[in-house]
Amino acid sequence: MISRRPGPALWALALGYFSFGTSSLAVVGLGDPIGADLHVSQSQVGLLVTVFALTFALTAPLAPVLLGRLGRKSVLLSGLAVMAAGGVAAALAPNYGALSAARVLTALGGAAFGPAASVAGSLLVPAERRARALATVFAGMTAAAVLGVPLSTSLGESVGWRWTTVGIAGLTLLALGLVAAFVPALERGTPATLAAFRPVLRTAGVVPAVTTTFAFMAAQFTVYGVMGAYLADRFGSGTGQVAALLLVFGIAGVVGNALAGRVFERLGGPATITVSLTGFGVAFAALQLAPADLAAAVAAIVVWAVFSQLFQAPQQARLVALVPEQRALGLALNASSLYLGMSMGSLLGSGLLPALGASWLPAAGLVPLALAAAAHRASGRHHAVRETGPAAASASKAPTAPLPSR
Repeated sequence: MISRRPGPALWALALGYFSFGTSSLAVVGLGDPIGADLHVSQSQVGLLVTVFALTFALTAPLAPVLLGRLGRKSVLLSGLAVMAAGGVAAALAPNYGALSAARVLTALGGAAFGPAASVAGSLLVPAERRARALATVFAGMTAAAVLGVPLSTSLGESVGWRWTTVGIAGLTLLALGLVAAFVPALERGTPATLAAFRPVLRTAGVVPAVTTTFAFMAAQFTVYGVMGAYLADRFGSGTGQVAALLLVFGIAGVVGNALAGRVFERLGGPATITVSLTGFGVAFAALQLAPADLAAAVAAIVVWAVFSQLFQAPQQARLVALVPEQRALGLALNASSLYLGMSMGSLLGSGLLPALGASWLPAAGLVPLALAAAAHRASGRHHAVRETGPAAASASKAPTAPLPSR
């Protein structure tokens, strides 16, 4: 259902994504108080991120199937409700095992909400505005890294990790209320079933596109997953400088995400993704070759953040175009690949940092980035997607001309 005034609904979905992203990553900044309270090591606290990511990655593709009988809006509300319940359970957890179980519950809610929110955003606007709407929805996830995680860290130091977790659960309930108020009833579309996975996966371009997301995120988190240690070792950054550089990265990422829809409308999805991959590669090459100078680090980090955040909205819009009747499954597979890539990249970074040293991490990240570029090229070679925007419109008027490379 296309909404005449989609803005409030899109921003309500973005707030849900913000609470989802903050829920998934807040424990990174709450490691010390959680470890002290539950008497566990920092490595055990770090595993709570992995528990969340793997639960999400494994269950996100199944959520549209298991919840297919519910309306799309009911799925959104149910996912947010489960996320809030997981947050409350985490705040009340008496021990590490209970906290891990609460993280699983929160991730299950996120697996229902996240892909469904992207589906809802794609349905609320005409096709030509789809990428911009998806960028608005996904802005919540980007903002979670800029504001949610630092704010959670600060609150954890002042009021404790349990009350901070309660606060995140309260934010999730606020998002639930706003989604209930502003998101209209959405068309159900073709029911998602287990049998539907086969034609979706066999649709030309889907597997390479999902592989692109996985490899892209693995490249990103090869460095970002160990960003504090990387900046300290490579550029001699102290704690305050690391925090400032992470803030710079987050702000630049918000700018990149805001530009994604506009660039998509001008260039089309495949070209926007190519621009993102190219800029990302240039930034990692600059980090690899830069002198150990803080100004060089800032410049490369800004380029990295802007170009990497051009990727998500066009990629989601492209998957919707590939499988419009099963967009829920396509976006769920993409979300699963995103979190699997985050986990793989973090694992690579944490393993390679002591083995290779910080100076070689960007070079290592270029390997999965090259895989992402190859997969993106393959997704375009095997499938012609109807694009929106001026570039695609021009192509569609010339039937004898080849479509742009994807």
